[in-house]
This record gives sequence, structure tokens and C-alpha cells, in this order.
Amino acid sequence: MSYAIEMLNITKEFPGIKANDNVTLQVEQGEIHALLGENGAGKSTLMSILFGLYQPDEGQIKINGEPVEINDPNDANKYNIGMVHQHFKLVHNFTVLENIILGIEETKHTFIQKDTARKKVVELSEKYKLNVDPDALISDITVGMQQRVEILKMLFRDNNVLIFDEPTAVLTPQEIEELMLIMKDLVKEGKSIIFITHKLNEIKAVANRCTILRKGKYIDTVDVASTPVEKLSELMVGRKVNFIVEKDEPKLGDTVLEVKDLCYKPAHSSKNVLNNVSFDVRRGEIVCIAGIDGNGQTELVYALSGLIKHNSGQILLNGEDLSHDSIRSRTLKGIAHIPEDRHKHGLVLDYNLAENFILKDYFDPKYQNKGFIKFDKMYETANQLIDKYDVRSGEGAKSITRGMSGGNQQKAIIAREVESNSDLLIAVQPTRGLDVGAIEFIHKQLVKQRDDNKAVLLVSLELDEVMNVSDRILVMYEGEIVANLDPKQIDEKELGLYMSGSKRGEGYEK
Repeated sequence: MSYAIEMLNITKEFPGIKANDNVTLQVEQGEIHALLGENGAGKSTLMSILFGLYQPDEGQIKINGEPVEINDPNDANKYNIGMVHQHFKLVHNFTVLENIILGIEETKHTFIQKDTARKKVVELSEKYKLNVDPDALISDITVGMQQRVEILKMLFRDNNVLIFDEPTAVLTPQEIEELMLIMKDLVKEGKSIIFITHKLNEIKAVANRCTILRKGKYIDTVDVASTPVEKLSELMVGRKVNFIVEKDEPKLGDTVLEVKDLCYKPAHSSKNVLNNVSFDVRRGEIVCIAGIDGNGQTELVYALSGLIKHNSGQILLNGEDLSHDSIRSRTLKGIAHIPEDRHKHGLVLDYNLAENFILKDYFDPKYQNKGFIKFDKMYETANQLIDKYDVRSGEGAKSITRGMSGGNQQKAIIAREVESNSDLLIAVQPTRGLDVGAIEFIHKQLVKQRDDNKAVLLVSLELDEVMNVSDRILVMYEGEIVANLDPKQIDEKELGLYMSGSKRGEGYEK
């Protein structure tokens, strides 16, 4: 058997944690090989070793049967290995073209020769149907487009082995479908793809074989076509996972959140991003805002949480108008917020885990005395939350958050927000980037909040999550609520019609 890549008996330790413990991965020429594991199972560490970002403590890497040493990403490029990282490595104030040629620029008399590079980028973009504008600034394009730029970077360098690290975590369902087609086209060209994910349906859709890691150890390599989803999830988590969200009928109480005629127009825009949005959320229910990304969901959540100031309309919490309250005031009055962007709005990445747990109430006498933090109390709380929410990290409460896996960063935010015991929990994409075991746990937490007589406002792009978790669905399209639906009375296809603007609900006609 000729393997494009072999990673044999790889071991890598960090302080307090064995990220890879005698792991072997063998990728055949021209296959899509999935790498599956829970958050913190060691998948990204293994790929960072292959890409030269880390050095293994033990083990060997072979390319086409020949042993090699990969000391840095330049070596990886030399061996035609490319990587699309989970958090993209792009310079935001550069153009698409400048990002693609960065580090391998052709120069003549010290001037960068962009014309030949542009021609190659346009040709590659057309060949693989990537449709990227080489002159657009990275800061002006969508996350899905940014990912295409990362793919073009690999193709421009003629990489034969392509590593995709959680490539679908930030994409809309449509973008995911397009990415799958691109991946299939790439392997037809003879390239080999390593696909890191914990979305089992995506593995079934594109992968040939799948290697499973659990807690840093190699578990098995299986043929995807002949392995049921239930078996894959059991190998990954080490136990059977319930894919059905179990919940009783909602017991509705008083209205917690009331939004009246909310409008928001950004400073440099000619039209409203939010247009007369009105709805309410009551105690004991999970209301989900569904919609294709970019239809005003983000701005709505920013307005509710105080991150932006809306132009007109009212936000009432338990009957009190919060429209002009600060973020801290809204938090203290009973709004918890699991944000869409965990790095930008959820965590201070250079703080440790314990410090992040008390970000919203460090000023409470429970955690400070005369302006000095009570560290014993802070670490005591952190250890309780780590145990309760199974947050995994190398050095426990003292772990710097930046070094934790994305899924465990997410669990930390969820622990902090759920434990704040607020009347309203706004959860935006709460399971983005999480494995099936963690998703099952998060869904149980949301249902428990609702059953504890709290109000939950869920914003999700995952259609199965929208259908399974919510008691009521509000569909947003172009900044307006266009339908108020009962998930038990519609299917995903019909929901898609509302989301695309093809259909409007009763009472929401133009």
C-alpha cells in the first residue's frame, strides 16, 4: 500500500497533558481521510506536528514511504503539505491576492510581480469554482470566502496533501455543501485530504476512511461507508450518545423578554439591518431565531446584549426598559450571553480559566475585598465548574485559555453563563465546533434552563438543532421576522423556504 503520509507512533506532551500518546495515522494517496475525536482529543496537535508547528517527542513521519523531518511550516510546504487552520491565518488589511502570495512573493528589482500571480489565482479560482475576487480586502469578505482564500493559498503553492482543521465550524449549510464539492474535486486531481471534524454526517458525506482519537490515544481506523454513525460516535466518545433531544412539553410562565419595533441602521449603510423586529420570550420556553447567516441575527443579539446601540424601538426585560442600559447593567438585571465569537466577545485569551470564569462578577464581594481579588474563592469556583462541565485543559483552572481547544473554550463560556442564574439566556451558536458528546451535554443544559423556569433565546444555523431543541422558531430574513413556527408542525424543507425568503408566515405578509 502506498501511503501519501504516515505518522507512526507519535507522542507529544505539554505541561500536565499528553496530547498525543503513541498515535499512528496512515493516509492513502488520493483519499479523504477523516480524523475524528472529541474536543481536546489531540487532533489539532497531531496536524500541527505534520505541518511543522510542533515537534514530536517520539515517533516518525514518512512521506511516500520516505522518513522526513518537518521542523517548521516552510519544510511542510517543501514537502507539499498545506493546512487550513481552524482560526484562519490571514492578514485582514491585505487583499486576497496579497494573502495568497505572502511568503513566496516573486520580485523583480525589489518590486513584487503581482500580474503572473493574479493570473494563476484567477485560473485556480475558476478551475475549482471558488469565485474569489483577488482584489477584495480580507476584512470585507465573509468567513466562507476567507476559507476559500486559505484553500487557494494551498493550491497556489501546489500542495498535494491538504489538511482541513474543522473547516465547517464557521460556515453556513450552503457553504458547507460547496466546500464538500470542492474537496471531492481536489481528490479527483490526485490530492490527499486530511479532514478534521466532529460532524459525523460530514464524514459520511465525503470521507473514505476515518481514524478515531480519544483522550490523545489512537482508537481505530475504519471504512466510512460500512460504519454506521452510531458506531462512529461510540468510538469517539467511548459510550453510546443520544441524538434525540429529550424534553417535556414547555410550561410557559411570564414574559421575560419583549422586543418592540427594533430598528438598527449602521453608520455607513443606506438601509436598516434590523427592521421593526418585534417578538417576546416567556419563562419556560426555548425560542430559536433561525435564518441564513447575515440576515440580522448578529445585530439583533448585539442590540439585546448592549454591544451596539439600536436606532429605535424598545427592549424590555421583565417589563423594564433596558434600551439605554450599559452591558454590565443588563448582565446584572438578568441577561446571560453565550456569544457568537468566543474569542472576540467570550474570553480574554491571555487570562487563565479561573479568571475567565469570573469576568462578569469579579467586582462582587464574593470575589473581591477592597478591590483585591479573593484568589482562593476564584479557584474554588473554577474547580467546581471544571468538574461540572467537563472542561478539559492541561493545567486545570490555571490553564491559559488561548492554549485550550476550541470546544473546551466554548464549554468554559457556557459554564460561566449558565451558572450566572440569569432570567434570560441568549445562546448564539452554542454548539459550534463541539463534538457529539459535548453537543448532547449543551442541549441538556439549555433544556434544564428552560425547565428551571428561565427564558432561553437560541440563535442557530444548524437546522437539526433548530428543529430538535426549540419550542418555537422565529425566522429572520433580511432583518425582519418573517415567521413564527411550531417545530412539531413543519419539516426542515419548509423551514428552508422561510429562511430563503420564498415564504412568509401568517401575520407576517408584506
